[in-house]
Amino acid sequence: MSQQTLLKRISAGVLEVAYYETGPADGVSTILLHGFPYDAHAYDAVVANLAGAGHRCIVPFLRGYGPTRSLSPNTPRSGEQAALGADLLSLMDGLGIERAILGGYDWGGRAACIVSALWPERVIGLVSAGTGDNIQDIAGAAKPGAPDQEARDWYQYYFHTDRGRKGLEEKRAEISRFLWTTWSPSWHFDEGTIRANRGLF
Repeated sequence: MSQQTLLKRISAGVLEVAYYETGPADGVSTILLHGFPYDAHAYDAVVANLAGAGHRCIVPFLRGYGPTRSLSPNTPRSGEQAALGADLLSLMDGLGIERAILGGYDWGGRAACIVSALWPERVIGLVSAGTGDNIQDIAGAAKPGAPDQEARDWYQYYFHTDRGRKGLEEKRAEISRFLWTTWSPSWHFDEGTIRANRGLF
């Protein structure tokens, strides 16, 4: 999004969702959903093209990211797929969007796939980065994966420990830099990008 794009907020379900909106108000509603450990700015280079083609682009910060906040301190802080899907559906309802193109990756792709699977009448089209439909097989989640995949998932276990939580408090930028460099080795981001995304976890 350009510097001129204003951050908007809306109460949707259990959240106050912060989001960017670009493109014509009467354009095809297109919701773009980021994953971990990124944020809504992952689509900065995409929305200009889509908006230019007539899309009304909605790019929210998912729960736990940036300025999106829970409306109640009693709301469980959950990243489970049911919560992500409910968040997306609530956002669509809050914005009065009957049908939309949904696009996402990682957490965002999961939310898009869940809404597409459970409420297909609300979806014009789906773009989900990754393999398959990106809905987690809960029953099969306990099965060990290939060693190289297990190694890539180290952070999921780390963040469940006191040490991992302390690491996020003290070394957030370093963890972001390491993950971004490992997962996107051709992305040449600068320190300003790291500083701008300190609150993304």
